[in-house]
Amino acid sequence: MTDPDRFDYSAIIDRPPLRWPGGARLALWVCPNIEHYEFQPGPVRVRDPWPRCPHPDVLGYGLKDYGNRVGLWRMFETMDRYGIRCTVSLNLANFEHYPEIFEACERRSWDYMCHGIYNSQYLWGYSEEEERAYISDCVDTFRRLTGRRLHGWFSPAASHTLNTPDLVAAAGFSYYCDFYHDDQPVPVRVKTRRLITIPYQMDLNDAVLTQGSGEGEDFLRISRDMFDTLYAEGETNGRVMCMAIHPYLMGRPHRHKYLAEAIEYVVSHSGVWVATGSEIADWYYAHYYDAAASGAKT
Repeated sequence: MTDPDRFDYSAIIDRPPLRWPGGARLALWVCPNIEHYEFQPGPVRVRDPWPRCPHPDVLGYGLKDYGNRVGLWRMFETMDRYGIRCTVSLNLANFEHYPEIFEACERRSWDYMCHGIYNSQYLWGYSEEEERAYISDCVDTFRRLTGRRLHGWFSPAASHTLNTPDLVAAAGFSYYCDFYHDDQPVPVRVKTRRLITIPYQMDLNDAVLTQGSGEGEDFLRISRDMFDTLYAEGETNGRVMCMAIHPYLMGRPHRHKYLAEAIEYVVSHSGVWVATGSEIADWYYAHYYDAAASGAKT
C-alpha cells in the first residue's frame, strides 16, 4: 500500500504566525459525541461493537444509552452555565431516534460535524462506491432534518478508509477530524475541492482515558496541563485545543464535576476564543489556507 500523500511536512516552529480573532492565543472547541449504538447491530465487517457476545449485550448497550437518557442533560446545563456553544460529533441516527435531543441542540444553536449514522456501523472494508453512498446519505439526512449542510466530518468510531478524505471533500465538507497529528489546522491534499484538518485530540478524550486507567480527575489534570502549554505557545503562534467528551462518560455523576472544573479553568483566561468547528474552519480558510496550501511563507 502506498502512502496516500495527504500532507506536506511542516514543522510548527517554521510556520508563519497564526492569529485568531481579537488576537486570541487559543481556539477552544468543545465536542460532545452525541451518539447512538444499536441494541442489536447487523453484521459487522471488522469489529463487533458489543464484544460480550452473543447479542444483545445489555450491559454494553446500557452504558452507552445512559448518555442520551441522563448524561447529556447534565452537559447541557454545564455548557449553558459557561456559555459554551458546542460542536456536536453527531451520529445522525441519534436525532432520528431522539427528537428531544435534536430540539435541545437546536435551541442552543450548537454546531455539528458528522460522525456517521450509528457508532456501531463502521467504514472499514467499504468499497469506494459504498462509502460514497454512505456519505451521501449523511448529507441528505442532515439537510432533511435541518435544511442546512454539514461542514465537518469525523468518521464513526474513527473507522475511516484511504478514500474518506477525497469522498468527504467531494461531498462538500470543509474540515476533517480523522487525523490527530497537529495543534493547528492543516490543509489536506484531496482530488477535488479543498479540505483541512482541525485538531481533534485523542489524548484529551474521555473515551480513551477511561478505557485505560484514567478517571475524572485525570481529565481535569490533562485539560489544565494541555491548556497551559498551548496557551503559552499561542502567545506567538495560535493553537487549537479540543475537549472531546461523551455524555455516557463525563456525564456520569462521579465525573461530571471535573468536566465543569476543566471548562471553568480554560475560559477564565483572557485570549481564549471559544469557537465552533465551522468558525475555526472559516477563519483559517479566509486568512491562512491559500498560503499554507501553496507552501508559501508569509
